Amino acid sequence: MTFAELGLGEGLLEALYYMGFEKATAIQEQAIPKILAGKDMLACAQTGTGKTGAFLLPILQKIATSDSNKTECLIVVPTRELALQIDQELEGFSYYSNVSSIAVYGGGKGEDWERQKRALKSGTQIIVATPGKLLTFINLNYIDLDSIKYLILDEADRMLDIGFHEDIMQVVKVLKNREQTLMFSATMPHKIKTLAKTILSDPDEIIIALSKPAAGVLQAAYLVHETQKIELLVKLIANKPNYKSILVFSSTKKKISEITRALKRKNENALEISSNLEQSDREKVLLSFRAKTTRILVATDVISRGIDIKDINLVINYDVPGDAEDYVHRIGRTARADTTGVAITFINRDDMYKFQKIEKLIEKEVKKLALPEGMDPGPEWNTNNRGGGKKSYRGKSRSKGSNRHRR
Repeated sequence: MTFAELGLGEGLLEALYYMGFEKATAIQEQAIPKILAGKDMLACAQTGTGKTGAFLLPILQKIATSDSNKTECLIVVPTRELALQIDQELEGFSYYSNVSSIAVYGGGKGEDWERQKRALKSGTQIIVATPGKLLTFINLNYIDLDSIKYLILDEADRMLDIGFHEDIMQVVKVLKNREQTLMFSATMPHKIKTLAKTILSDPDEIIIALSKPAAGVLQAAYLVHETQKIELLVKLIANKPNYKSILVFSSTKKKISEITRALKRKNENALEISSNLEQSDREKVLLSFRAKTTRILVATDVISRGIDIKDINLVINYDVPGDAEDYVHRIGRTARADTTGVAITFINRDDMYKFQKIEKLIEKEVKKLALPEGMDPGPEWNTNNRGGGKKSYRGKSRSKGSNRHRR
């Protein structure tokens, strides 16, 4: 469906046109009419399917057609990166609607605090906030809670995973005049359904492509010893000169620094991002990567969810993520919407059982590729020690130049 068919106003349609959006995604097509109708909602869709637009567009329509200049919508998110991204999308969507918004988050400098405080005290129609910083401003009476009609929890599963349940409940408790509550999540564990029963009223439920990578992602894996990973990474990137945007995920801040240094020694254009960086520096790194000024971004899971960077050609999981769901979020950074992309995972001996759980979750066996010519053999595929199957795979070609695998 087109956005015009979904009943959006001229200001939003004009902004969408100039932003290059023509047709609604599946989650947008289902959610927008129901949100416009005033329904509470629990929506679940994989990353990269347009969840943000699904709730921003109808809420903007409601606010743009109201006569109030008070704060009407509160969007709660798990990370500062997601808060900033949503605020940026709000700027684009509302360009012709004159709806004001502010991102409220911790970890910034003193001027960030002052800017946020001034915006909240003077009045802004939409607040996008992380839970901790939001409660700080609430306790200081900087927000007019009585005027908030719409509460949106985005990446609700992630917020529960990192321990924000109590904070969420405190926020819900003080929003006495809210008319509509929306929960958006990439997964649907039992705790999400329990929270929904607590804070939603007779909600509509939408579930789209739960916990499955986008169809356009070509997935593959290599079986490697930990000491081989840097060598393999350098070889893979050197062999893909046409890939202009590469995202490498690792499990620790220490590792991403080691990886970035190794890539730079090979004259690769690489930067790292983690929670160690100041917020302003993180924004500069992301801006450089978005603009394709930086070819390779090495990151922890701080950006595996919620950061919308278009046209990423390749995602490399330098380490297997600890949670099977996180795998879906990581590789969801490529093949956004209807595009295609490649996702490659390095699997050492200790991570085989974890990767087998990922394959069960996505209901697909990911192809194990032979290591590049010139590299020593990797470990055999064997999950018996952790209750896995009896498959064995050496990750080595039968003969020089062969793409067949020994099992």
